[in-house]
Amino acid sequence: MEKWYIAAKKADFDAWSKEYHISPVTARIIRNREITTSEEVLHFLNGTLSDLHSPFLMRDMGKAAEILLEKIDDGCRIRVIGDYDVDGICSAHILTCGLRLLGAEADTAIPHRVKDGYGLNDQLILNACEDGVDTILTCDNGIAAAEQIALAVAKGMTVVVTDHHEVPFEETESGRKELLPPAAAIVDPKRQECPYPFKGICGGVVAYKLVQALFELDGQRQMKREPEKTDKPEKADKADKAEKAYKAEAVTREHQAAALLDELLQFAAMATVCDVMELTGENRIFVKEGLKRMRTAPCMGIKALLLANGVDSGRLSAYHLGFVIGPCLNATGRLDTAVRALELLESVEWGRAVTIAGELKELNDSRKSMTLKSVEDADRYLTESGNLSDKVLLVYLPDCHESLAGIVAGRIREKYHKPVFVLTKGEEGVKGSGRSIETYHMYDAMTACKELFTKYGGHKMAAGLSMREEDIPLFREKLNGQCGLTEEDFIPRVHVDVPMPLSMADKKLAAELEVLEPFGVGNPKPLFARKDICFLSGRLIGAKGNFAKYTVSEEGQLYEVVFFGDLSAFHEFLEQKYGEGASGKLYAVKCRFAVSITYQLGINAYKGREEAQLIMQNYC
Repeated sequence: MEKWYIAAKKADFDAWSKEYHISPVTARIIRNREITTSEEVLHFLNGTLSDLHSPFLMRDMGKAAEILLEKIDDGCRIRVIGDYDVDGICSAHILTCGLRLLGAEADTAIPHRVKDGYGLNDQLILNACEDGVDTILTCDNGIAAAEQIALAVAKGMTVVVTDHHEVPFEETESGRKELLPPAAAIVDPKRQECPYPFKGICGGVVAYKLVQALFELDGQRQMKREPEKTDKPEKADKADKAEKAYKAEAVTREHQAAALLDELLQFAAMATVCDVMELTGENRIFVKEGLKRMRTAPCMGIKALLLANGVDSGRLSAYHLGFVIGPCLNATGRLDTAVRALELLESVEWGRAVTIAGELKELNDSRKSMTLKSVEDADRYLTESGNLSDKVLLVYLPDCHESLAGIVAGRIREKYHKPVFVLTKGEEGVKGSGRSIETYHMYDAMTACKELFTKYGGHKMAAGLSMREEDIPLFREKLNGQCGLTEEDFIPRVHVDVPMPLSMADKKLAAELEVLEPFGVGNPKPLFARKDICFLSGRLIGAKGNFAKYTVSEEGQLYEVVFFGDLSAFHEFLEQKYGEGASGKLYAVKCRFAVSITYQLGINAYKGREEAQLIMQNYC
């Protein structure tokens, strides 16, 4: 069961259409993205890198950059510690590249999912100490690692935190009190006192902003350098030549910095999409600009991954980042070590890049097979345990590979539209991941029973945890006892942009809608709806016959609609509505089945021809 909601936001769509040279349909879709002012419309349609906020608006950004530049000047060894997912890998790569361009002695450490767990741990700190590291720079982690950072400080190391996750807190009589780690600088837009205007950025973008700040401060320092003064002509001539050489070097460094920032946009875009950030505001610009560069001049590692997966770089979209390329990078951290993915991003030799990309694709293919089995196991567990009636679902799969817990949780959430935690047995205790729904703040719910966890972190829609096996029943009890969810929260909501006749869904409109890309969370692909479309006939398509193409009519005109969803569920719907055998008739004889549908509009390119394609999404 679903509830369809038709957006009814008000604006002068005809005026927008004339002013911005778009159709009223496109104007309505833009308004549905909570855009109201002329400035916001222009930013949405034509936003560029010049519209990004200054990195120095982020609390502690200037302090972090100053600390790191001083460490570089002093020749101190800096270690970047990331995480094993795409955001953590890309963040680490961004920071390491930026530091090395400035002359830093910098290396990278990525936690091993099974041996180390998420983010910082004591062993990573001790390893850094043994290796003579002076400064630890975290990315996509650190905000919840107070104990580990305290250990690093006690060992005489400096720690700078960059993160984007929720800040741990405790409730006091005077309100919520943040529990910040004892780092020298903490850059996290989620901090209460951080005035940064756009909070919803990923770890990769925070890292990118820090590199921007480093380059900007470094440039200012070069400009302030005083030339050597002397009254002696021979010394003055020598000093003048030295000053010219210095200025030439500074200009070269500035150009290198600009070129590197341009290249690093690819990784900020990848991290944004793969960490499921909303594609609004700055995120939209980062992804749009990053995709531009990946389509024309992808870095060697990404180019090799595109080749391994048969993706045409010229038609690359946010979908490919999130569901094709990103999962290959993620697979290394899930089934092996994410260091391999980092090596791919750092590749400068084509043969090596192709070899690693092939390995990553194979790992991801293995991960897909393991995931299918684990999802089946999770479904069986819920049915046999009787937990399916719970408002917050808890699944314990001791033998499931712990790296798959988040993916399995996501699949189960999609099926039942409830918050889901999937727990697995780790080397020490139980580990797990959670995936949430719109109406449930997962991180806050976990904080309310944080005494059960040895470690936890995350945000509203996703979280990770470690805990003792014997506390699982109590965890389930507390989650469901205080969740506050109602049956209404479990009904999937379908948000329709425009109720629109099929006659308007033509190639011209499909081409115009491309200006709204990139599509993703926060900026979904436009969804249209039409009541009582007449389904006349159909045929199965696809290599396995698991998709379908239907001939439908509306007001005497014929159209083709394709469906890539669950075909068996659609057939069951037809049987219930039009009687036994109805689905078979649709493919064998001409029928007249009235079905209301939602659909998306795209362009299908085939053998050099392009035509509008209507893709059915929902039906009733």
